[in-house]
Parts: sequence; structure tokens; C-alpha cells
Amino acid sequence: MRYILLHKLAFFALSVFATTTVAAQTPDTAVVPPHVKVPELGPNDTIVVHATIKGDELVPSSYMQWCWVQAPYPKELLKKRKEWTRLRNAVYVTYPYARRAGIIMNDINSKLAGITDQELRKKYIKSREAELKKEFTKPLSDLSVYQGKVLMKLINRQTGNNCYEIIKEYKGGLTARVYQTVAFFFNSNLKQPYNATGDDREIESIVLEVERMYRL
Repeated sequence: MRYILLHKLAFFALSVFATTTVAAQTPDTAVVPPHVKVPELGPNDTIVVHATIKGDELVPSSYMQWCWVQAPYPKELLKKRKEWTRLRNAVYVTYPYARRAGIIMNDINSKLAGITDQELRKKYIKSREAELKKEFTKPLSDLSVYQGKVLMKLINRQTGNNCYEIIKEYKGGLTARVYQTVAFFFNSNLKQPYNATGDDREIESIVLEVERMYRL
């Protein structure tokens, strides 16, 4: 059965090849469709070559052997590739945390929308804060400064709020300003926005890649 299948595939490939490439023999023996113009051969045209049908004309063709060409990678492109690889790795590491944190924070915000009493709001926030600490303190402490910057971007993407606004809502304005000062020393910014079609389009493309891969 396997031999018959291979035989049929070989016959099909040869049939397709024969329809596109023919040998440039003499006009009376070459198998050429009637609508294709065949070049006139002179008395010295005695070397048989391959020919290919281009449009309505039969033209000579030949095949070159494979050759490998190597060239130094441009420094500017090498730098760009390293930056992209670093960003891609950071997104792959931090996006699961941002996605999970976004779900929790969006749920907190939806619940807070129905609570007007300040004491009840503080009590509810404190209970959910313990949940966030339990789930994220250990893994997030292992992130690098660069990965932390990417995480803040992704949290903004998932919640629609920057990290400064989230901390201000949960912990108060003073605490948010303290965290913002700490972030400044790490060359970061809690108030940074997320623009999927602008400055953050590379992050967005990587996130979409992750979502397609894991069907999120």
C-alpha cells in the first residue's frame, strides 16, 4: 500500500512538472500547448536546454546549484533583536501575573462601586489585599527591575488603570506617592500609560502572540 501511494504521488508530481516545464526540442517533437509561441530554431541551435512557459511564450530556463552566503549581522539589527528578545521574555514571564492580578483588581473595583461607606470600603480592600499578597508576593519578588516595568504596563492593560491609581485607591495617596518615589529611583514610573497602538505596540504584539498560543 505504501509503495502504491508513493508511486501515485511521484506520478502526480511528474504530471504537474510536465505542464510547466518542457524540453526545448525541435518544434515538431516538443509537447507544447497550441497557444504557446515556440521560438524559431536556427541551424546552429543544436544544444537541448530546459524551457519554461511564461505567459504564452516558451523561454529557456536553467537551474543553479544551491549556494550558501554568510554575512556579518548588522550591529544595529543585532541590538534591536536583543532588545526584542529581552522584552519578549519579560512579557512571557509577567503576563500570567498581570492577567491574574487584573481579574482580581477588576473584581475589587466592581465590588467597590457598590460600597459608599468609607469604613466598609477600607475593610473590604484590606481583606482582598491579603489575597493579593498571598498570591503574588513571592513570585513578584523574584522579578528584575526591567520585568517589573513591563508588569506595570501589563497591569494597566488588564485593568485600564495605572499602578499609581490602583495603589492610591487601595492604600491611599501618601502610600502611592511613596511607591512612586521608589519607582523613580529604579528609572520607572507608576503613572506610565499603556498605548497598544503607540509606544507599547511591541508589548501588545507579544501579548497577542501569547494569547494565540495558549488560546486565552
